[in-house]
Amino acid sequence: MYDLPQYKEADPAVIKQFIQDHPFAFLAGCDAQDQPVITQVPVFLEEEDGREYLRGHIMKNTDHYKAFLHNPNALMVFSGAHSYVSGTWYSDPHTASTWNYMAVHVKGLIRYLDKEGLIRILKKTTLHFEGYDNKSTTIFDNLSSEYTEKLMPAIAGFELAITEMKNVFKLSQNRDAKSYASIKANLAAQGGNASVISHEMEIRTDQLFPE
Repeated sequence: MYDLPQYKEADPAVIKQFIQDHPFAFLAGCDAQDQPVITQVPVFLEEEDGREYLRGHIMKNTDHYKAFLHNPNALMVFSGAHSYVSGTWYSDPHTASTWNYMAVHVKGLIRYLDKEGLIRILKKTTLHFEGYDNKSTTIFDNLSSEYTEKLMPAIAGFELAITEMKNVFKLSQNRDAKSYASIKANLAAQGGNASVISHEMEIRTDQLFPE
């Protein structure tokens, strides 16, 4: 991780909201041969008995499922908008260009859940992404028991007990006010991910450059 203090988000609520806004995370670990394995899965951040967990589900009979049976240590990476930043936008244009981005890295130990735990995750996942529409045909409670009983043996619910959470919100915090304003304007003009980064920079303008 690009672990520099000037690129840190200090507000835990902002970090948690970022995870909620970007739930499709990279899940990485190492298998029995010490080879890296990685997949992407949707997860939810939940708190229970004063501890924080990431919970989701993955397919069985895969390299990552088998890897966490061998070694429960895991890393989850949540990635948001990102954009190229041209050095020509700085007050001193004879400077190297860079990339602005936001990411949260979470480490912890994975534990596979029993059938009841899996069902709870499937119910929450389908409801959440269907907009909590109880009438949707694809939420867990509206699927036939014949279908779900065939499906569930092939998947595993899991929870990751969080041991460490770090973030990088690299948003040109190290630049002077003139450069910062120029970067914001140029990114906003591009639209898409670049405009998202510009908005995030705008939110932090008064804190970085108080009048």
